[in-house]
Amino acid sequence: MEKCDVVILGAGAAGLMAGIEAARRGRSVRVLDHARRPGEKIRISGGGRCNFTNRLLTRQNATERFLSRNPRFALSALSRYTPADFIARLDAAGIAWHEKHLGQLFCDGKATQIIDLLKRDLRAAGGELSLETSIDRVEREGEGFLVTTSQGPIRAASVIVATGGKSIPKMGASSLGYEIAQRFGLEIVETRPALVPLTFAEQDLARTAPLSGLARPVDLRLGKTHFAEDLLFTHRGLSGPAILQISSYWREGDTLRVDLAPGDDIAAALAEQRDAAGRQALHNALARHLPEKLAQFVVAEAKLKGRLAEQSNKDLAKLDDQIHRWQVRPVGSEGYRTAEVTLGGVSTDALDAKTMEAKQVRGLYFIGEVVDVTGWLGGYNFQWAWASGWAAGQVA
Repeated sequence: MEKCDVVILGAGAAGLMAGIEAARRGRSVRVLDHARRPGEKIRISGGGRCNFTNRLLTRQNATERFLSRNPRFALSALSRYTPADFIARLDAAGIAWHEKHLGQLFCDGKATQIIDLLKRDLRAAGGELSLETSIDRVEREGEGFLVTTSQGPIRAASVIVATGGKSIPKMGASSLGYEIAQRFGLEIVETRPALVPLTFAEQDLARTAPLSGLARPVDLRLGKTHFAEDLLFTHRGLSGPAILQISSYWREGDTLRVDLAPGDDIAAALAEQRDAAGRQALHNALARHLPEKLAQFVVAEAKLKGRLAEQSNKDLAKLDDQIHRWQVRPVGSEGYRTAEVTLGGVSTDALDAKTMEAKQVRGLYFIGEVVDVTGWLGGYNFQWAWASGWAAGQVA
């Protein structure tokens, strides 16, 4: 029977990072994954260029930009392994990168460069990677663990669970990590899709169908939470960065408020046009300020018609309200099929924030997406993977 110091379940961002760090300490490490290739989420992220971290992440804003039942839990790992640390790793490897808006960092070339780097580092440190290996059971055996796999049993002093969440099941996502946690008595915070497009009821889709494919910078609000990003109309409802961000906060029954033209005083502009170009149909006059299809939609939603000259100031105020305070109530999301991450997971109450070790199960660790820590869109979830994997790798 094979024996090693550390078995890591999952060869994604968190699992590979943990494996590298543990192996660099001289631990014998084996990273297991059921997939044919490691790091599949890395490969597809950012349109194949991997949005690997976010430069704007700080200790001061982390509690706002990571969702958890205990928002402060992630601070320990995130403050000890920062975006600058991962950037330095890429720089040392000669991997070129660039910054997009809002601090988002991407590879200049393919995301597979990062996967190759992690594989090289794991191999150089003496760690081993076993792919196409399924996990049957993880059991306590004395002071260590017995991991039963499709390739045979492995005895290990420590087990790090880095199996991810339920998002993107076509890539092999499963609930294995949660099942292992529950088997050892750890609480699971309710899981749900996050960073996911939202869907409309049929009657709302009938009205927005002509807008499918239209993207628009908006200010999107849900209570006190708001995001100034692009919104995309789809044949199912709404998507785009603004919607993906707000989806982590949205719950069934919530109404979103959308400003379709942030910073623009369209009512005042139309009032000025009324004298010089009053013979124009209202939607045509509005199309000077908004995309034509969106202008038609807004006029219809405001239940206005006729020429611009026929609109009173009260009518223009009503139109302005429709533009800047459009109320929309999604009925659901597209689910784990398209969700980028999973909200909820292994309760942080059950874990040590410094080491990621289960408080009541010595030698058992949970890192990455399987934990109840979910970041904003834009590289935050990869930074949590690097940081939590690094933290566990220092001690496992």
